[in-house]
Amino acid sequence: MPETTTPATELASQYIAQVSGDLEANAKEQDRINAEIASLQEQLAALQHDHGVLVTMQQALGITMPPAGLAAEPESATVPSPRRKKASAAPRGKQKTRKAVAAPRERAARKPAAQAAGAAKPAQPTLVELIRRHLAEQKEPRSAAEISTALGQAHPDRDITAKVVRVTLEGLVAKSQAERTKQGRSVFYAAPAPKSTAAPESEAQPEGAAL
Repeated sequence: MPETTTPATELASQYIAQVSGDLEANAKEQDRINAEIASLQEQLAALQHDHGVLVTMQQALGITMPPAGLAAEPESATVPSPRRKKASAAPRGKQKTRKAVAAPRERAARKPAAQAAGAAKPAQPTLVELIRRHLAEQKEPRSAAEISTALGQAHPDRDITAKVVRVTLEGLVAKSQAERTKQGRSVFYAAPAPKSTAAPESEAQPEGAAL
């Protein structure tokens, strides 16, 4: 009896060790795949957010794409098919006619693009300009949340968030184009105080007196 029990016990131990190793490897593989899925989801969310911002900017700028039919016709008229090698042997008169027909079509296709570029020229003011203008109109310092709320209500077609406003305000403070003050844990921003011109005048007075 002991001789038959010992091999069975060793075989069971080997199965247990193998199953335990497979479970551990399976768990590690699941963790790796879950990490990749989370990373891909973050990248997808970032791309979707950037796409929404770009679409909003495109709509705000009034950019219109040229019709697909007009853009496709010049290509089909000017670019020969790679299979038709005998096209070069065609009479010169026919080639000139094709070029003459393709030229007006190319001009017609360029007109919508030129109109779109002209429509994009009167662009809306940048976020920096909006913030500086808003601070100049305020009599008291404002927080980033208050500024983002006011600008969002004044410009509902633009994607203005408190985080972007706060970063822009810190950039203005670094350039001395805005002032930052703290009241407890809250941070407030205001337009920079106008520079005094009394110092140059006072320096100029002794020279006049000396004369």
